[in-house]
Amino acid sequence: MSIITLFYPAFILAMALVFIHAIFGIEIIKRGVIFTDLAIGQFAAVGVAMSLLFFDGEYTFLLTFVFALSGALMIALATHRVVHIEAFIGMLYAFGASSIILLLSNTTQGTELFNKLQATDILFTTLSDLREPLMLYSIVAILFFTLYTKLEGLAKEVLFFTLLALTVTSSVQLAGVLVVFILLIVPALVALLQRRFSKLPFAWVCGSFVIILAMVFSYNFDLPTGYTIVFVGALVGIVWSLWRGKDI
Repeated sequence: MSIITLFYPAFILAMALVFIHAIFGIEIIKRGVIFTDLAIGQFAAVGVAMSLLFFDGEYTFLLTFVFALSGALMIALATHRVVHIEAFIGMLYAFGASSIILLLSNTTQGTELFNKLQATDILFTTLSDLREPLMLYSIVAILFFTLYTKLEGLAKEVLFFTLLALTVTSSVQLAGVLVVFILLIVPALVALLQRRFSKLPFAWVCGSFVIILAMVFSYNFDLPTGYTIVFVGALVGIVWSLWRGKDI
């Protein structure tokens, strides 16, 4: 039995993650606010940590979305009020990451939980795990393609960051903060650093290849899947940038 046959729900989830994150990744890179998703992801992870610490894992989606949306709306507001936006986003990221450490510092599984929030093993995803994220990503994609291009100004920013917060709320719980960052940035960057093919379809194909390669690699060598995805994705992005960067 092949790995794809054995773990096909995980591969479906992987391609769904690539599909939705590439849409936002291209926009984020074009805006020049690369660490937006990382900061929002850390805020989302604070919600997960609070759910685990204070509510025994209940209200996870609600708390995660509230924190993700708070971070997203602060960034949306900052784009109109803050001069050095990347510095502001960096501070949000540091605030979110340190908040998680402080929340989990007195728990017996604090380090393990923090590592899991950064990169989760998605290899053992089941079919039942796919229902909610696939439905959510479909709704987000429809709203993005039908409404986003029609809006302007602050309304457009709020819609963009709200949809991003919804996406990150789900994907951080499924895959972890660092995996989300890699899936947002690497396929989009690779696509933008070439001129031959349409950007978004190229990002989808590239991202799917990278994440499936990483999952197969992690299975064959018994490595943590989440961090393998981060490693392989970052390596592909670094090599592609060094090779193609001057051509654009």
